[in-house]
Amino acid sequence: MNMIYYNYDVSEIRTGILHIGVGNFHRAHQQFYTNILLNDEDQKNWGICGVCLLPSDEKIVNNLRAQNLQYSLTVCGRSGKDEVYKIGSLKELIWGVEDPEAVVKKIADKGVKIITLTITEGGYNLDKETGEFILEDEKIQHDLKDSSNPITVFGFMAEGLRQRQRQSAGAITILSCDNLQHNGTTAKRAFLSFIEAQDPELAAWVKENVTFPNSMVDRITPATTQEDVERLNKRNGTDDRAPVYCEDFAQWVIEDQFIAGRPAWERVGVEFTNDVTTFENMKLSLLNASHTLLSYPAFLMGYRKVDQAMEDKNLVKFIRDFMDKDITPFVPAPENTDLEKYKQTLIERFANHSVSDQVSRLCFDGISKFPVYIIPNLDKMIKGVKDLTRPAFLIASYRHYLKYKTDERGNAFETAEPWITENDRQLIDSENAHDFLDLSAFKGVQLKTSEQFINQYNSFVEDIKNSGTSSVLQSIIK
Repeated sequence: MNMIYYNYDVSEIRTGILHIGVGNFHRAHQQFYTNILLNDEDQKNWGICGVCLLPSDEKIVNNLRAQNLQYSLTVCGRSGKDEVYKIGSLKELIWGVEDPEAVVKKIADKGVKIITLTITEGGYNLDKETGEFILEDEKIQHDLKDSSNPITVFGFMAEGLRQRQRQSAGAITILSCDNLQHNGTTAKRAFLSFIEAQDPELAAWVKENVTFPNSMVDRITPATTQEDVERLNKRNGTDDRAPVYCEDFAQWVIEDQFIAGRPAWERVGVEFTNDVTTFENMKLSLLNASHTLLSYPAFLMGYRKVDQAMEDKNLVKFIRDFMDKDITPFVPAPENTDLEKYKQTLIERFANHSVSDQVSRLCFDGISKFPVYIIPNLDKMIKGVKDLTRPAFLIASYRHYLKYKTDERGNAFETAEPWITENDRQLIDSENAHDFLDLSAFKGVQLKTSEQFINQYNSFVEDIKNSGTSSVLQSIIK
């Protein structure tokens, strides 16, 4: 496989962006766009300093440092033709566990004009029902009381911005790249809530000197297993300890509100707009919601790869019916967007054999995903007295997945829910299926008030337990 190399001298690149959360998606998406842009002579001030804050980040930090922060990105084509890029835009990498002061100093660095974030949907520490920042959290309380020794992203950000203010280092933009409705508005609420509780004077400065644009991001990027590392290196002729692979589709739409300047990302395919709402609503309601709809039934049916699940005609029809009947009536298409073509492209993307995404990745952290992807439209469906068959089946499948942890082929599995509460665990363990509907993930909708939903959900709970997910899905499709 021929490598597509960048054409710039890494030593001439200066850091203008700090990114918190150096995971696979960031390295396949923001780094991808920026890596191409840095080939332009007038864009060399926009290299990226990556920041990792978790103890679990040690492996990726060590692997990237071992190869001068550079890595390969395999872009997997739906046609079967792949492209491999050498990425050099990651200019610096700081591990907060190892050197917390370096994180703070970098946030305060006047050369840094943008801070970007991929801290996951649950990372913003907002109550799922009220949308309010959870100040009572133990780690948040630590950072509120001990500002000089932060352990959360909020504590680090506050201390860095405080030093930035004191040093007159200038205004800055905080750009969320997480899958959240109005992610910039969400980030602003979260960070300002923390800062106002800790330092009202700093909060006043932030309101005048920090912008929080909304953005929509899209590129399917699987987790990279050790088998993937070996497969990619063998196929690409590389010796990369931290390779990434992703689909050939990529989209990034950003509100153009950068108080301290920005890269000319529009040169490499990023779309700037005054309002990202219709784009993010389309993507969250169709792509992300469909991923969630697919994930738990497919996993319970024994599928572990998304492309394999998409060979099941019943699952494909289930997803397409969801898109057409449950979502499309509530999702206006952005200007110049063909919604039918967009939906068909999603089906093709899910079925991409070259990507072969993990179903377990889609199942991960449902507690955080349901409130963002499923509940807003489900609430509209209930109020509009729409057919609730597919959402009721999904939630019954989610309960079975969390409670029994065994698929219909007899395979036991572990679930991964990093933001689950102790109360959630009790609701999952309860033998009364109604209790599950009080899960924190469903706080944004009154499921128990819909007789239609309750009847269908109860029926699906029993049928999945007694007959298996495949059988129930087949009855729904018919």
